[in-house]
Amino acid sequence: MPDDVAAARAAAEAAEAAEEKSAFSHPPVDPDAIAAYGDHPDQVIDFYAPRGEVAPGSQVPLVVLLHGGAWRAPYDRRHVTPFAEFLARRGFGVANVEYRRGAESSAADAVAGAGVAGAGVVAGRWPETFDDIAAALDALPALVRESLPQADWRRTVLVGHSAGGHLALWAAARHVLPADAPWRTARPTPLRGVVALAPIADFTVADKLDVCGGASRQLLGGGVEFAERQPYADPAFLLPTGIATTLVQGRTDTVVPQAVAESYADAAAKAGEVVGLTLLEDVGHFPLIDPAADACAVVAEEIAQLAW
Repeated sequence: MPDDVAAARAAAEAAEAAEEKSAFSHPPVDPDAIAAYGDHPDQVIDFYAPRGEVAPGSQVPLVVLLHGGAWRAPYDRRHVTPFAEFLARRGFGVANVEYRRGAESSAADAVAGAGVAGAGVVAGRWPETFDDIAAALDALPALVRESLPQADWRRTVLVGHSAGGHLALWAAARHVLPADAPWRTARPTPLRGVVALAPIADFTVADKLDVCGGASRQLLGGGVEFAERQPYADPAFLLPTGIATTLVQGRTDTVVPQAVAESYADAAAKAGEVVGLTLLEDVGHFPLIDPAADACAVVAEEIAQLAW
């Protein structure tokens, strides 16, 4: 590798590490309410009420937040609670969804994930990760009425970061899943839109780039399972959705590279759907959910454009 290329890569990785440190430096923020949508300990939703006054009889838009972490167990919803509170201070009601993620892996899986944060932990569970997202979305209207009456389910924006961005795109596409998919809905989920932040949006490209140590292949299973399950799980296969969608991507993201979002946007265009793609200069993976970063304000504005 030429010295200048190696130096550029080292600088990018150092910048990404500093951004990650900043994003994870904020103390977790406890929710205003917690509700269960199932019996498993991970089948819960944290609710954050909008900060400030809400006029009597009025309601605010709802952000349904799906956290990232390569669908791996060590990364739960707590790391995005400062971002949830940031959105609440912007006047949104927020539902921060937890879901079942990966379990401890075999030695072979640990080797496959070597050198990746969370190595040794399988990415996601098939089909439980998808079961949970579908169940949470189906339960939300009733749970919002009980736990967050200030929020209007009819003005919902799905927001997900990284692996959560994948889940947000997938959840918005349930009505175009194959006919035999257990999560398929007869009609689109009533959403104002989706804002996917550095999403793992195209599994073919993510697999080629070994995103998060091959997390997408771990999620679906290796060998023939990957190809067999892709039409049921890969957002790039589930187009068009007819739901307003915006991708927000940092150009210097080394965790989920820009090429993944661009491939999804291209697939959408070929399917006759326009997907917005906002590219942020000198921004990596983590500032999108870091309340201290300028990029986070851009994300809030993208959500507001769909929600209000």
